[in-house]
Amino acid sequence: MKMILSLAVLIALAVLGQGTTGNAAEEDGVALAIIYDTSGSMHDSVRDSTGHFSPKYVIANRALSAVAKQIQAFASNKVGGAPRKVEAGLFVFQGDSAREAVKFGPFDASALEDFARKFSSPSGNTPLGNSLTIATRRVLSSPLSRKHVLIITDGMNTEGPTPAEVMPRLLRQAQQKQANVSVHFVAFDVAAKVFDPVKKLGATVVGASDEKQLNTQLEYILQRKILLEEEEPVKKQ
Repeated sequence: MKMILSLAVLIALAVLGQGTTGNAAEEDGVALAIIYDTSGSMHDSVRDSTGHFSPKYVIANRALSAVAKQIQAFASNKVGGAPRKVEAGLFVFQGDSAREAVKFGPFDASALEDFARKFSSPSGNTPLGNSLTIATRRVLSSPLSRKHVLIITDGMNTEGPTPAEVMPRLLRQAQQKQANVSVHFVAFDVAAKVFDPVKKLGATVVGASDEKQLNTQLEYILQRKILLEEEEPVKKQ
């Protein structure tokens, strides 16, 4: 009899353990990878908020700092007595791929703002497709349920596969994990129609020609697409 009871207890514990693991596998929260264009063309100038011309990287740095503050405000707004869960990372171009300038993990506003304050040397090509692959896979590794990749770029893909070539594979990988990932492009000083191929795959695409428009579009994507989850449906592949 004792053996039967012990077996029953072990089975019950195993079932409870499986239930706990299942809940931990997908937690409510936002996982965000930001791809930030550090290519040489970011040296070029556009109009800033005062109407004068400033290098695009200087304007984008200020916008990135504002993004960090918005996400921090969202994360600090407690729901049910606990802060909202946010994981984030910053990815910049390196060679024909990307590297983590801010390591993906629990949201760290100060690390994003520190990068934005110090970055001053745009150079190299624009490997958007390979960068999107790396950033998306990091987001898919997060246990948080709402997964997003935000790309701030001033040019077309110039190195490696294009975003439209890699997106179908990445969406399939997300489906295999029973997850959904949303991709958002901010075309800064480049025609938004350049990204029509990814828009047809379900990505959000907006354009910005100066500092005022860049800030407006980033605020729109953060508030309406990422933090409030009013996304356009992603087409299944």
